[in-house]
Amino acid sequence: MASSIDIAAIREAQRAQGPATILAIGTATPSNCVCQADYPDYYFRITKSEHMTDLKEKFRRICNKSMIRKRYMHLTEEFLKENPSICEFMAPSLDARLDVAVVEVPKLGKEAAVKAIKEWGKPKSLITHLIFCTTSGVDMPGADYQPTKLLGLHPSVKRFMIYQQGCFAGGTVLRLAKDLAENNKGARVLVVCSEIITVVTFRGPSDTHLDSLVGQALFGDGAAAVVVGSDPELTTEQPLFEIVSAAQTILPDSEGVKGHLREVGLTFHLLKDIPVVIADNIEKALKQAFLPLGISDWNSIFWIAHPGGPAILDQVQIKLGLKEEKMRATRRVLSEYGNMSSACVLFILNEMRKKSAEEGAATAGEGLDWGVLFGFGPGLTVETVVLHSLPIIMRIAP
Repeated sequence: MASSIDIAAIREAQRAQGPATILAIGTATPSNCVCQADYPDYYFRITKSEHMTDLKEKFRRICNKSMIRKRYMHLTEEFLKENPSICEFMAPSLDARLDVAVVEVPKLGKEAAVKAIKEWGKPKSLITHLIFCTTSGVDMPGADYQPTKLLGLHPSVKRFMIYQQGCFAGGTVLRLAKDLAENNKGARVLVVCSEIITVVTFRGPSDTHLDSLVGQALFGDGAAAVVVGSDPELTTEQPLFEIVSAAQTILPDSEGVKGHLREVGLTFHLLKDIPVVIADNIEKALKQAFLPLGISDWNSIFWIAHPGGPAILDQVQIKLGLKEEKMRATRRVLSEYGNMSSACVLFILNEMRKKSAEEGAATAGEGLDWGVLFGFGPGLTVETVVLHSLPIIMRIAP
């Protein structure tokens, strides 16, 4: 009896026919908005460090060069006054930080997910998989558990929790979503990146650890969500981008960013040559990704690159000879939100498709057919995702 069963046919029936497709995007931020121009005065005052005048001026220069106009932070002045240990440079404070992150990370993720599901326009009961990603704390059950309840998803939804991957993980989640959607016929994958990164990284200044000071000037909080599925029902679903390929690689001869979760929170260590290392290796990743498509003109594609900082974007742009407009969406998100770790590239996707619609472009990718999404992070690890932009026939959730 068993020998007559066609396993290959069963396996084929389990697979989708077409590529994974991004069907909707939603984003959310905390209500507390900080102006970058005012931040040095605030930061040194709230951390009781105003006597460090030289360091304050150095921090002001870092903020001025960051190309960030404003950021959103869950941390408020009231909260920091109630938790002074977080304002010290290396005081034990992990319990206070995690007490916030465990509750607020899922809540902010839920806000983004609600917007994505609303735009998708289908019943949330049709969500089959949930991928939840955060670098902002750890807990058990994971941060994927609470959104399942908060959103009212089916208890049997298949959950994947991704902790502590850092800034490249916005590409990681799309790579995983692609595999799930294409290998599970009818799957609809809800992807959520929720980062309250300032809660775990905020600390007072130190003139011997400038890495930390750079982080204080760059990081912001935000959450983004996408719905991914293959074989969209074109009468009820409005596809934005097809995920054509996804790859991950570790760049040679560099450990880049390191992060350590300790009693004092999440600490970061940065290497000064990160922008150069990324720029020197990025064309190899592009060639491997686009060779099958016969594309070698990097100005002919749209760009979504994680804005780890302006120096990375500048070096990549110079190395590849990219036109200024290629990084327009990326620089806009850096300016308006700062570095939100894994959520950034999804914010940029949202920014790009909105701008494309406003300007009457033919496709969600600035009128272009093909594009690349890059995630850069600890390792140095690079995620390379090739996207195929589809015609603009969508409604955008508010």
